[in-house]
Amino acid sequence: MRGLMMDRPLLISTILDHAASVFHDREIVTRTVEGPIHRETYAGVANRSKQLANALTDLGIGQGDRVATIAWNTNRHVELYYGVSGMGAVIHTINPRLHPAQMAFVINHAEARILCVDLTFAPLVAKLIDQLPKVERVIYLTDRANMPADALDNGLCYEDLLAAQSTDYRWPEFDENTASALCYTSGTTGDPKGVLYSHRATVLHAFGFSLPSAVPMAESDAMLPVVPQFHVLAWGIPYAAAMNGTKLVMPGPGLDGASLTQLMRDEEVTITAGVPTIWHGLLAHWRQTGETVPSLKRVIIGGSAAPRSMIEAFQDEFGITVLHAWGMTEMSPLGTVSLLKAGMESADADKRFGKLAKQGRPVYGVEMKIVDEHDRPLPHDGTAFGALKVRGPWIASGYYRLDHSDNHDTDGWFDTGDVATMDDDAYMQITDRKKDLIKSGGEWISSIDLENAAMGHPAIAQAAVIGIPDEKWDERPLLAVVKTADATVDADAVRTYLSEKVAKWWLPEQIVFVEALPIGATGKVLKTKLRAAYADGSLSGEGGA
Repeated sequence: MRGLMMDRPLLISTILDHAASVFHDREIVTRTVEGPIHRETYAGVANRSKQLANALTDLGIGQGDRVATIAWNTNRHVELYYGVSGMGAVIHTINPRLHPAQMAFVINHAEARILCVDLTFAPLVAKLIDQLPKVERVIYLTDRANMPADALDNGLCYEDLLAAQSTDYRWPEFDENTASALCYTSGTTGDPKGVLYSHRATVLHAFGFSLPSAVPMAESDAMLPVVPQFHVLAWGIPYAAAMNGTKLVMPGPGLDGASLTQLMRDEEVTITAGVPTIWHGLLAHWRQTGETVPSLKRVIIGGSAAPRSMIEAFQDEFGITVLHAWGMTEMSPLGTVSLLKAGMESADADKRFGKLAKQGRPVYGVEMKIVDEHDRPLPHDGTAFGALKVRGPWIASGYYRLDHSDNHDTDGWFDTGDVATMDDDAYMQITDRKKDLIKSGGEWISSIDLENAAMGHPAIAQAAVIGIPDEKWDERPLLAVVKTADATVDADAVRTYLSEKVAKWWLPEQIVFVEALPIGATGKVLKTKLRAAYADGSLSGEGGA
């Protein structure tokens, strides 16, 4: 027997229609690439998205066609999110930090017909365009007054395109499983792989993201997503914000501590989201200048593990709650959020921060398990660790134009490539990526735990751990450290500090102090480069034992 409920498709356009109707005067504020602050309302974004859909239709774009973007977090990029997907086409966001060869690969692999670019990336596109045979037109995301003098022959002005169109457009209805967006993994090994999202998955993810036990956002909130719109659709924030009427504050290219602080203060931001490297810079700026953001209540940290010292700093120094989250491109991306379970608010600080430093508990819609090398389930006792597998309605079932995926099993589970523990309170903690675990004398060392312990030292700004060959133990940890400004610390002092934090046999014999760690396209440390630099186990910097 089937229920007697209306069968209405879950489409991205319905989120924008809802926002335009119910939250029509809530703002999307942008620090534009051109410089000035721009203000738009959800009603205005809805109208402009319809103008965009009309313009793309005139350019011959239809359902299923790919429209690529190389752009910052702006109101125009949000309009592209809704206008492209709403008409049934597929928005393909491209990470400008990819190597040019990888960038050309993903655009060609996606067979994008239109490429939309912010002015910052116009020179990059000019160098790439001859390698992009499928791209028919380039749209510059600016107005006529700021069009680049050397715009490509097939270049169009975004604001001119919209101005020539009517707001009279009816969003089409189609199957909710229709593709809506395409993002590629960062491709640290091999070619990047495409993750093709659907309307249904994106709408469900926005619901899951907004739950009180996940990342609650209200109409009274102002959200500043520092996580880029080219990185897993800004973690789905533009959809969840519109669903809840949350004011969006878009930083454009201004991602330094001073620029973010000013924008947060001016727009009374209450919640923000980004990767740890961003928050290192923001905390350093606040400590140096004494500035604060009185309105800011919550910081979402994801992309890579947040050091416990960072979580404690936001809470203890600035009274800001950290929501430690975890997910992947293949997961839309949200999988877990670390919030204190009921009754833990009065626990001692060590227990509270110990929980908050974990990646957290699964949000509704995400199932997860840990398994051994024979795919047998492991206990959730906080000690046993194994391969982390997930499944759910917003998790990829495969990769775009790839016939086989080693990460997907026959029972529908996706192997994340992470090694994790789960405790009896359902908190998951990543102990490492499979490829980053260090096996020393037959025992495992977690590079993440060792890194986070090191970053608790007041003289250490950033740290990365890799395994290097060792004749006796097979592998031993090498710790690469970036000092805080004007800090003086040596390898012996670091080891002394760590000796109170980790097991003695975890202590790295080799510690190297570097000016900077190699950072990849998604803000994570490129351990492949560190391994290449120290492949023979030798050091080229200070600190060797």
